[in-house]
Amino acid sequence: MPTSEDVPAKDSSAVRERSVVRSLLRLWPYVRPVRVRLFSAAFVAVLASCLGLVIPLVLKWMVDGPIADGDKGGIWLGALYLLLLGILEACLFGFRRWLVARPLAGVEAAMRADLYRHLQRLPIAFHDRWPSGQLLSRGTTDLMLLRMFLAFPLTFLLVNGTTILVGFLILLMQEWTLGLVLLAPVVPLVVLCSVFEAKYSLVARKAQDQVGDLTTVVEESVLGVRIVKGFGRHRSQALAFRALAERLRGTELGKARLLAGIWALIMVIPEVAIGAALVLGTIQVADGDLSTGTLVAFLSTALALRWPVESIGFLLAMSQESATATERYFEVMDAEEETADTAGPAAAGGAESDGLRFEGVSFRYPDAEAGSVPVLTGVDLHIRSGETMALVGATGSGKTTLTALVPRLHEVTGGRITLDGEDITLMPRQRLRELVSVAFEEPTLFSATVGENVRMGGESADDAALSRALDVAQADFVHDLPQGVHTEVGEQGLSLSGGQRQRLALARAVVGGPRFLVLDDPLSALDVHTEALVEAALRRVLEETTALVVAHRPSTVMLADRVALISDGRITAVGTHHELLRDNAEYAWLMSGADAEGEAEAAGDAGAEAVEGSMR
Repeated sequence: MPTSEDVPAKDSSAVRERSVVRSLLRLWPYVRPVRVRLFSAAFVAVLASCLGLVIPLVLKWMVDGPIADGDKGGIWLGALYLLLLGILEACLFGFRRWLVARPLAGVEAAMRADLYRHLQRLPIAFHDRWPSGQLLSRGTTDLMLLRMFLAFPLTFLLVNGTTILVGFLILLMQEWTLGLVLLAPVVPLVVLCSVFEAKYSLVARKAQDQVGDLTTVVEESVLGVRIVKGFGRHRSQALAFRALAERLRGTELGKARLLAGIWALIMVIPEVAIGAALVLGTIQVADGDLSTGTLVAFLSTALALRWPVESIGFLLAMSQESATATERYFEVMDAEEETADTAGPAAAGGAESDGLRFEGVSFRYPDAEAGSVPVLTGVDLHIRSGETMALVGATGSGKTTLTALVPRLHEVTGGRITLDGEDITLMPRQRLRELVSVAFEEPTLFSATVGENVRMGGESADDAALSRALDVAQADFVHDLPQGVHTEVGEQGLSLSGGQRQRLALARAVVGGPRFLVLDDPLSALDVHTEALVEAALRRVLEETTALVVAHRPSTVMLADRVALISDGRITAVGTHHELLRDNAEYAWLMSGADAEGEAEAAGDAGAEAVEGSMR
């Protein structure tokens, strides 16, 4: 199964050297529309936090004033001040939360929408390389981390930093000697945080990639549950899942150990400094060099700074995870989309009914090793306008790859393909895919109604066109479904049989009345009787279009006007079914399953009659 190690990603040295700030700054285009509310929320939070630093000053006034003088009225007034400050601080923090909740939900939604839109525009080669679970985790877990970062750590890195700065200024103003004692841990804390940041970034990236691996396994197990149950492989799947879960658990425990270590040090070092300041301050009070109220205010201020200081480790950890999530998100967003449409010259007037041509077409997959043999080499093939061409070849000969080049699911690496004389690379993809309709061997359906699935082949198709397409595909079974064409078929259409899904996929291909039709073994899952009915109806559709049909069975081949034999990525023979049966041993072997040499000896009309007889 694919894992995060198979995904093209930055190596560990790149992750180590990258700047957290530089990574997070890439979020700015999404944050910019809501910047006013975010900055307002940060200001409100700073104000609320600084209000907490006023409380020690009120305590100093109470201790040195009303308490020392025995003024009960002053004590009650001081208590009222403290209550009002506490209520105001709580209200300001609540207001900050209200300010950020809605806009940050919008930021997350916008990023998720952009990711989904971008995934639809990425080439098939990208999706071939990336496990689906890795993409899902980037669109769910990673974006949730980013929303949490923008809502809490981003604000409180600023808030706590400001609070610490203001707090230390107050401490130095109250008693500068004790303030210097509390400043002493700053240098070791900075060094410790730097070391922690470097280590935590690597572990955070590893954990998030492993979440993607785990998501892939869950998705595959759910979609393939029939295979798992059918072969009794639930235990082996459970073991595979457990192994990945244990690996993720180990990584998460490593994160917890790092976080626990830095948290312990960040808590212990300031506590030692506060203890030292308390001892020195008590001595100064005893000597008469410091008032009791000033010592109380100093210690209260120092204790008020405990949370801002102690939260540094937690906030740094969340920032590291968010930076990693940002990198993972933009790894996908930075992937190049399908090449942009270019405006080419209009097709020549005399070539309007030229049909489909392959001219010296060659193809190599983008991730193929340098020097490897191309999948297709020098393919020359002409399917005349209104003609149906069957494409026949052994497994791995390049049939499916060739058909995928017509709607530009892959881009040719050599030569060109033309539709009615116009190079498809110069056509806008939207127009190309309106002209060319496809039906793949694997009939993928979506969690939608029957009608919605079929109309994906022609959004403007009316009810009459829908009924006609279902009739061509012999998909009358839909009328027996609970809500007819409005019945939800469920995820991947697994509530239907393989033959039913294939018939709906065929209906989807023909519903828009395309000028060019590409069918990849469209009848493979049908029983003999249904196949005969579909073929009879399909003949009428093929008379009105130019079609390339991948065929494995003689019955499908008989739909075509001519046949092209593909072998090792090259077109080796073109002719009618009978001509190739008579003259080409490889074709005769593919059609009959007999030994190629014996079929060659029996070539001729007898061979053709034998195959046709087997069809009857």
